[in-house]
Amino acid sequence: MEINPFILRKFAENKTYFAENRLAIAMYIHQLRQWPRFTWQDEHLATLLSDIRYVQGRLAGRMDMLGFSAQQETSFLTLTQDVLKTSEIEGETLPLNEVRSSIARRLNIDIGGLIPTDRAVDGVVDMLLDATQAYDKPLSEDRLLGWQTALFPAGRSGSYTIQTGRWRSDDTGPMQVVSGPLGRERVHFEAPASERLGNEMTHFINWFNTEQSLDPILKSAIAHLWFVTIHPFDDGNGRIARAIADMQLARAERSCFRYYSLSAQIRLDRKAYYTLLERTQRGSLDITDWLVWFLNCLRRALHQTEQQLAQVLTKAQVWSRFGDISLNDRQRLLINKLWDGFDGKLTSSKWAKIAKCSQDTASRDIQDLIQKGMLTKDEAGGRSTSYSLRDQTDL
Repeated sequence: MEINPFILRKFAENKTYFAENRLAIAMYIHQLRQWPRFTWQDEHLATLLSDIRYVQGRLAGRMDMLGFSAQQETSFLTLTQDVLKTSEIEGETLPLNEVRSSIARRLNIDIGGLIPTDRAVDGVVDMLLDATQAYDKPLSEDRLLGWQTALFPAGRSGSYTIQTGRWRSDDTGPMQVVSGPLGRERVHFEAPASERLGNEMTHFINWFNTEQSLDPILKSAIAHLWFVTIHPFDDGNGRIARAIADMQLARAERSCFRYYSLSAQIRLDRKAYYTLLERTQRGSLDITDWLVWFLNCLRRALHQTEQQLAQVLTKAQVWSRFGDISLNDRQRLLINKLWDGFDGKLTSSKWAKIAKCSQDTASRDIQDLIQKGMLTKDEAGGRSTSYSLRDQTDL
């Protein structure tokens, strides 16, 4: 079949035109000619940044009032929330006790009752701890590949085999974020082609390690968006993007102690999170709306932490008051569990099971704490006898 030369010429002209005017046909920001030169409107961010810094300073002051053990406990609680919630954002629920045990082992924290942990749980913990506890080390390709491998130790995501320890290859087609039933799928986003990943990731890593002029909080928000736009892995991109954001926030604070969980706040607003990401991907390189949303989310996380930190401070004050009272390890373990939010009512049988002791020993421990003024018997008696911590104001 002979093709009309006129058609060929017009096709060549149009191809040249579209190549020179990518803005006119780009569906996603990574296709724009100026990518990744992000812009934003400072006047929309100034008040938010000022408020965040004020709350950060106030919380940092309260953290300084705590002793090392209380700081460590606050960080432990925050890291536990981070691991649980960054996974929940992706639709995965991890066992709380396994997460706590995995973090405690790696940070050498004595919480008592450690249990065996799954490799997948350990992988999320290892990634977040490396990001936040070794925040001052440069980000690198090897480090990112290690994080993704840790997230999927069996090389599988659910029932699917995925590539780990390397950038995605797109052998089975372009990387797309899709929802909806088979045959009626909706494409929310299509990532850059795999042949671009080497240059894209080199640019991103160099920027993350060397950019010093940018506000460090804004840098966290931009790093999250930039990484998740590149989408360099078969799976795990969202969790790694949030770990990078946390790493940058730790750098900004110059502290490995984590006292607020950004992922926990994102989880509460997951629908808006995904909506903003999709809308930003299909917009221009002016990312003001994304930055405003991210900063508001961070501000809410900080305000939420003030309430949690108040509880830790009260707990520290109570322990300080009862510091001269002799308590055994079982009693300290159970009192701490009550402080952290005990599931259901505390009974002597639950005490015996958790503390791994006999029923008689559990009853003696409880009566001793009642005499010392730390526990009180609840009103219901008989077979349903339960116990609670004394009211905090009384303590």
